[in-house]
Amino acid sequence: MSETYNYLPDSENDYMSINWSRAAGLAFLHLMALLAPWFFSWDALGVAVFMHWLGGSIGICLGYHRLLTHRSFQTPKWVEYVIVTIGALALQGGPLFWVATHRMHHAFTEDNERDPCSSNRGFWWSHMLWLVLPRGQTFDPEVHKSLVPKLAKNSYYSWLNQYYPLLQIPLGVVLYMLGGWSYVVYGIAVRVVVLWHSTWLINSATHLWGYRNFDSGDNAKNLWWAALLTYGEGWHNNHHAHPSIAQAGLRWWEIDVTWWAIVLLERLGLAHHVRRSNWEIDRQLGKQTEVI
Repeated sequence: MSETYNYLPDSENDYMSINWSRAAGLAFLHLMALLAPWFFSWDALGVAVFMHWLGGSIGICLGYHRLLTHRSFQTPKWVEYVIVTIGALALQGGPLFWVATHRMHHAFTEDNERDPCSSNRGFWWSHMLWLVLPRGQTFDPEVHKSLVPKLAKNSYYSWLNQYYPLLQIPLGVVLYMLGGWSYVVYGIAVRVVVLWHSTWLINSATHLWGYRNFDSGDNAKNLWWAALLTYGEGWHNNHHAHPSIAQAGLRWWEIDVTWWAIVLLERLGLAHHVRRSNWEIDRQLGKQTEVI
């Protein structure tokens, strides 16, 4: 973690300053998603489910998280660009922002000042309020660049970090051409909102409920239903204990759909240097699981 990341409080605005543009965006997509009953069709629902998997598992979990943030495997650059672009379509921030804030979370887990989504500040703070009530340097682009210097030097990732919301425009046009407003409502609003809350559960729910395979030094836990909603990310205690490996699910029942995708890429010759569980991790798994 870069030494340039230090919490700098603002006594006047630190706790109550609302980012109104971000709050408006969140509210607009939630309201648009409420239109879903009036635009329902089975094929539109299928589009939302497919894009939830594509954006959630491939874009966010595999791309932003396991590839860019932790470098738990490598791909050819063109494959990385495709996957990261899919991640940007998930509308959860640009790659520099996402990777930097996630690295803050790992470096200072549950520190109320330096972990942007500290679960110690309550469920709703860690779930979503941290996104609209910025504290300290959480949203400082210069701090992000210092935490992800290699990504910051990449001109495409820098462009994507600034203009990622614009990707929804061509996507919306394509969806409208394929299925009208039904596809737009489900393919953008419903998909984005459900994926938001699915991802946010990893910051909130998995730090409150579940079981632990490892003493990770924090409250991260494995939560089966969060893992199902996030394609494997809910095995959060495993991940906090061993963040550099590409697997999140380590026991036979810990289903990790994103790991399956990484294995498939590897077999196709599109992923290499995949970091796997090793004998020491397996030895630790032999100890009694702690149920919380």
